[in-house]
Amino acid sequence: MSLIRVDKDTRGVATVTLTRAEKHNALSAEMMTELEQAARDLAADHAVRVVVLAAEGKSFCAGGDLGWMRAQFDMDAATRRIESRRIATVLQALYDLPQPLIGRIHGNALGGGVGLVSVCDVAIGVSRAKLGFTETRLGLIPANIGPYVLARMGATRASEVFMSARVFEAEEAVRLNLLSRTVAPDALDAAIAAEVQPYLSCAPGAVADAKSLMRDLTGRVTPQQVDTAIDALAARWQTAEAQEGVGAFFDKRAPKWQ
Repeated sequence: MSLIRVDKDTRGVATVTLTRAEKHNALSAEMMTELEQAARDLAADHAVRVVVLAAEGKSFCAGGDLGWMRAQFDMDAATRRIESRRIATVLQALYDLPQPLIGRIHGNALGGGVGLVSVCDVAIGVSRAKLGFTETRLGLIPANIGPYVLARMGATRASEVFMSARVFEAEEAVRLNLLSRTVAPDALDAAIAAEVQPYLSCAPGAVADAKSLMRDLTGRVTPQQVDTAIDALAARWQTAEAQEGVGAFFDKRAPKWQ
């Protein structure tokens, strides 16, 4: 059973929906594989003019799947590094979309979920949503999402929340440059539709070239940055803090530093 759904309409609007609602759309290995392939397929589809990233259920995305994380806990360093690259590859595929990517953030986004928000060109969230980089509570770091988070937020804004694991409201996420704006839950679909509409009167090739130029002028996320982040997370997994933090999480106890 697929963990995402891709819908296309006659206008050229494609909606990619995370459908693992019962798990708060946590990113499993299978889900990330599907999401990466969907992004690559859409990038090659010249009939698609705009992409909307959405999700079903209560949450937008709760971050990495617990089963996937538990499996990494028992891997050797080399295998863990390979597995860890999955989310970086997904984010790169979404970041590289030639079409505008609009995020429909209808619920909470944590960890890797914030990474998904960060690769959107525009992200509109509901006023009740909460966001946060919660990795340091586990003795880990928000590494693989880091290059995209920093590209969106800037170092000054990111420093307010990147290390503290503090969960913050959608309104603060606007100030931090993660969300473009917030709306009431019942106004979200109208806001997304209004964001999509202008692109449908633009030349698709010109939109793609404008997006590419913007990235060139402001500095693209580079493969070297991605590799640096992956290496940093691989090294962090080897620490006693990570072993304690992840172990405490699965044991349902507080880690020693709390």
